[in-house]
Amino acid sequence: MTAELVRGQNHPLPRTRLEIRVSAGTPVVAGATLGDERGTVRGAEWIAHPGSPQLPGVEVSQQAAADHRLAVDLEALPAEVHRLTVLLALPVGVGGPEKFGAVPSPFVAVTGLDGEEIATFTMTGLDVESAVSALELYRRQGAWKVRAVGQGYAAGLAEMLADQGLADAATLAGSIQEAVTRGLARSVAPPPPRPRSGDRVRPADGPTGHRPAPPRTSPAADTATAARQAQASPAVQPPGPPTGPAAPPHSPSPPAAQSAEPPAPGGHPTGGPADGHAGGRAGGPIDYAHPRRGHAAPPSPPPTAPEAPPGQAPQPVAGDASGWSMDERLYNQIWGMFEDLARAVAAYRSAVDFAESRMSQELDRALSDPRDRMGGAGDGARAQARAKRDELTGRAREALDRDLGQLAAEAAVVEPALPAAYAGWDNPVWHAHRIPMEIPMALRVGDLHLPERTGLRIPLLVRLPLERGMWVDSGRTASEAAAQLDSAQLRRLAMETAVTHAARLLAVYPPGEFAVHVIDAAGAAAGPLAPLMEAGVLAGPPAAGAGGVASVLAHLTRRVDLVQMAVRAGAADSLPPDLDTAEQLLVVNDFPHGFDDRAVNQLRYLADEGPSVGVHLLMVADREDAAGYGPVLDPLWRSLLRITPIADSHLADPWVGHTWTYEPLTVPPGSRILGQVLAAVAAARRAAGR
Repeated sequence: MTAELVRGQNHPLPRTRLEIRVSAGTPVVAGATLGDERGTVRGAEWIAHPGSPQLPGVEVSQQAAADHRLAVDLEALPAEVHRLTVLLALPVGVGGPEKFGAVPSPFVAVTGLDGEEIATFTMTGLDVESAVSALELYRRQGAWKVRAVGQGYAAGLAEMLADQGLADAATLAGSIQEAVTRGLARSVAPPPPRPRSGDRVRPADGPTGHRPAPPRTSPAADTATAARQAQASPAVQPPGPPTGPAAPPHSPSPPAAQSAEPPAPGGHPTGGPADGHAGGRAGGPIDYAHPRRGHAAPPSPPPTAPEAPPGQAPQPVAGDASGWSMDERLYNQIWGMFEDLARAVAAYRSAVDFAESRMSQELDRALSDPRDRMGGAGDGARAQARAKRDELTGRAREALDRDLGQLAAEAAVVEPALPAAYAGWDNPVWHAHRIPMEIPMALRVGDLHLPERTGLRIPLLVRLPLERGMWVDSGRTASEAAAQLDSAQLRRLAMETAVTHAARLLAVYPPGEFAVHVIDAAGAAAGPLAPLMEAGVLAGPPAAGAGGVASVLAHLTRRVDLVQMAVRAGAADSLPPDLDTAEQLLVVNDFPHGFDDRAVNQLRYLADEGPSVGVHLLMVADREDAAGYGPVLDPLWRSLLRITPIADSHLADPWVGHTWTYEPLTVPPGSRILGQVLAAVAAARRAAGR
């Protein structure tokens, strides 16, 4: 049975030798890119296009044409390839259309060698775009799937290649277009014409449209196609080995999402999922290479999932992603889970919207005559339209439940295997935690979930060392949930959240490599700060009053200035002996209480310049309290990742546009784990003489 995909939906591939058939109604350039575990194209040798039509496992057409057949052999792809993306672009300089909005909606079909369709996708809604990522074939838990993408690019082929991580995308895009316009490639016979029979609906008649695939012409033609696929692999040498450690799928950042108010540049929500992915990313690929992780040895092979019975999804395995260590593989796997959840829900919502729109259109057509609105004819039309709507949404829900069930099973396997830095406070791994000698790749700062299944939580990870600070919102107007608490209770919860985050940072850094300062100008946070004070892990007593605020800010500002000058001059050995070069975290409670104009400017300076030299902010504040400063503080808020002390739907990823609910990490009631962890931090410092 053919799967008619909508944008974002995926479908398993039952075989590995495939044809991808393209029908565009106008001449287009067809190509394919190979991507690693991040989806990044490592170089021009990973791109099949008319000027270089063959790569290991893939062959594309050598000219612009209205119809294409791309041959794919997934088993022949290099081992480091995890994603194959089919690209379409309008040729330039030939007098044809300049945007996809002026041509029929392109149609793609994934078929077997026998011509049987596996999945189809019609790319509707394109406008000014002149290039589009049509489909992705990607590997997940050892199995291959196809995903409908339909991501258009107004700036054309160069923008599309740059979005996949190619360094010199403009040059390659120009050479591809030049090869097409000059006719450098050989001619190939077009595929047979489509049948004229009316047994299939037109593209405009359905949610994805459905154009019939060209019929098989003869056994000889099929044999020729198979021969091309068999010979595609040795035509070009495989791409070179990876140049660095594996990293998460290049995606929108989540799981890190951008704060919806206001959006901050470049973050994951996937931390990410907010660092951007294929939904309109800007600024090029993000370098996820760990700054302190060695590159000397090749990655060890990830665990393999046991063989699944035919027709069933493979059993999930913790750490089945690529990486140089188990921590890195788990980190990458969490990114993959975030991506799958985001896309599965996007496909479901798109299908539901289509079903509702289709019902409205059918009712409008059926009841356009006032005489049909009353009586049995009108009631029958309404019932028929609703039944069709319910059938479509039911099928979409079945597909979503299947995908969510697989993700839930994966989460149940992954969560117990997480290291302490990625684990919640209720995970037993914290009871056996030892202060490490090397910082981990990331730190968990909460969970993310969507309303379609609130019990399916994806860890929100931020990379270490921190690239941006955090703001714990203590305002009652921040959300409906916050409005139900009184101000004092909410401020206490916000400060307790900040303390637990500071404790986690202290616990995952080597002894003496992370210091925590606290500004509590009014002395209102004595209760929440008690665990840090009793363990003796603060850099000094909490700063109180205007004098204390000025002293701490002057100390950290001096550190930023000195380290920046030393870095620029290449004279790190000239730093004063009393300067603490450890990472510094400044926790500010009840901002702007105790701050004058000079202190506010210093705080903004630390937010802007501090992260690059190891000084970070953790603000506990109600933004309305600082309204008197006007827009002067807007850059400060934008530079921080906003989190909340209670569950709140405020994180939005710019990739598929979901609003994610953030769940803060809380210590289980009655648990002593926080005190145990801080005691271990203090003991490790004493043992290290720091």
